[in-house]
Amino acid sequence: MKINVKKILTLGLIIFLLIQFYQPARNLDYGQVLPTHFTKIYAVPSDVKSILRTSCYDCHSNNTEYPWYSYIQPARMFLDSHIKEGKENLNFSTFGDYSQRKQGNKLERIVKQIKSDEMPLASYTRIHKNAILTQENKKVLINWIESTRDSISGAY
Repeated sequence: MKINVKKILTLGLIIFLLIQFYQPARNLDYGQVLPTHFTKIYAVPSDVKSILRTSCYDCHSNNTEYPWYSYIQPARMFLDSHIKEGKENLNFSTFGDYSQRKQGNKLERIVKQIKSDEMPLASYTRIHKNAILTQENKKVLINWIESTRDSISGAY
């Protein structure tokens, strides 16, 4: 049985073109900031907000800034799976819905992941160079998060 490469390539191209029609809803609240948003729960300094927006919000909030390649499948499916998983683990847009104990645990986990360079993901920073946390960014985030976590730890 001889495999016809031309037929396989044609079929592959047809499938690729057909999946372009699958464009699910985007993770956008169009700039809306919910009352449960992290920045509504805590007095977040502007430098911390800026770092979080640049390095965290695309995967960990309801406001993703989609790059040009998100309009091409299967890249979009890959992005959507990362966003879904990111929001399941931590969603800054609904942070106020977490109990105080869970908020404290999330803040502690954020610090651990920043210190161990687990976040932001290398697969994300490979393309989004501006999301790489500098040592100064890390210091600012860790100091603010630890002081905030300490202020709520007595409540639970």
